[in-house]
Amino acid sequence: MKNNKQYDVIVVGGSYSGLAAAMALGRALLSVLVIDSGKPCNVQTPHSHNFLTQDGKTPKEISTLAKKQVQNYSTVAFFNGIATSGNKTAEGFEIQVESGETFQASKIIFATGIKDILPAINGFSDCWGISVLHCPYCHGYEVRNEKTGIFGNGEHGFELVSLISNWTEDLTLYTNGTSTLTIDQRHKLNNHNIKIEEREIEKLDHQNGYIQNIIFKDGSKSKITALYSRNSFKQHSNIPESLGCELTIEGYLKVNLSQETTIEDVYACGDSTTKIRSVANSVAMGTTAGMMASKKMIFQKF
Repeated sequence: MKNNKQYDVIVVGGSYSGLAAAMALGRALLSVLVIDSGKPCNVQTPHSHNFLTQDGKTPKEISTLAKKQVQNYSTVAFFNGIATSGNKTAEGFEIQVESGETFQASKIIFATGIKDILPAINGFSDCWGISVLHCPYCHGYEVRNEKTGIFGNGEHGFELVSLISNWTEDLTLYTNGTSTLTIDQRHKLNNHNIKIEEREIEKLDHQNGYIQNIIFKDGSKSKITALYSRNSFKQHSNIPESLGCELTIEGYLKVNLSQETTIEDVYACGDSTTKIRSVANSVAMGTTAGMMASKKMIFQKF
């Protein structure tokens, strides 16, 4: 399908969630434009897991096949670029892209994800998604029983180290400075033989993203295979907020069970809406958003 200016639905973001939404919309015979820059957040991740039928494949394999299948639907078009702004119009919405072009649609689906704010530690970003991990359900099995660290402190660090204890007993909590754990939390970690390391970290020694050692500012080091971290984040796109979409206390786009945001006819799916950051969950949410947006449009036209 060639690009025109008017569509039933514009999907902003063409990774797993956006492609799933586009497929559902295409199968509903609606005209769809997918705007995507081709830079998914898991570009460094070597393999994707916990996705039935796709377990162990690379993210690129999954997304390439997904896009190929979505392209089979003649009412779905793609635009390679970055959406920079959005406006409400009398007929629906208008999205402008970096090149200055504008596109209109009755409904918008944002599958724009989030941007992780990584600690300013040398080597951290190089290892992110490879051996510095965010989710044990996505990657924990592959590093089970290995020497594992948790990068965190206080309540968040305690919660994460408690969770990861399911996958390995060789655990250390790296607080990167003075611990803010409570006395009870310290006792509990001690009872589970989980070490607490408070020295400040200088860098992560790694080979092609795979951690070898944590190097401390005093020059000492700690051998390790994997490190889990829950980082701060921000929305990858500010367009939903500019349209009035509300955020949750945690900073995710607020959606209902139909994946509709607090602004009518604006939907959101994938990592921008939930802390459950898995390919399988993104696909499920995208499918829901596409189905619900199409269902609403069909009923409105009837």
